[in-house]
Amino acid sequence: MRKLLVHEFVTLDGIMQAPGAPDEDRDGGFQHGGWTRSYWHDDIGATFGALMQDVDAFLLGRRTYVTHAEAFEPMPVGDPFGDLMNAPAKYVVSKTLTKPIWRNTTIIRDDIVAAVRALKAGPGRSIVTDGSSQLVHTLIENDLVDELYLHVYPLALGRGKRVFPATGIDRRFTLAKATPYPTGVVGLHYTRAS
Repeated sequence: MRKLLVHEFVTLDGIMQAPGAPDEDRDGGFQHGGWTRSYWHDDIGATFGALMQDVDAFLLGRRTYVTHAEAFEPMPVGDPFGDLMNAPAKYVVSKTLTKPIWRNTTIIRDDIVAAVRALKAGPGRSIVTDGSSQLVHTLIENDLVDELYLHVYPLALGRGKRVFPATGIDRRFTLAKATPYPTGVVGLHYTRAS
């Protein structure tokens, strides 16, 4: 069975909204977009690159998918990060996306949980989800997440979209690895507890 990995940039208080750019996601009046930038270190990127070595599929919500597609689809073949992001198959959960805008995309429109279970049961390597807060909540609530890769940033924002749903779930994970970075970010790798 394929593993489903969730990779997120997250604040100390669990916020994952708009880590990359000021206007990335202003839902709910969120004013703190781009909060990861001052803490970036190339080792964080290297960790993500290492994670991607066993990944052959992305599973994304529509908004994250569009953001990624606009950034990576235009990159020329031979760009190391572009090749890393463009090579895997893409599965996007959306009822509104009319056609794919990123190579090798399948749109999932109905019964997300059954579709993800079928995807995990099919052939291939690991599947990674990033961003996609609503989708991540669904995946966690339905016990579909095998591993968490959380890059925890040393700041608190108080409000915004969170990694974990506020539905009273009880999910247990085991710490597999903790990696501190020079900028104060800590990478935490968790596996689902047996």
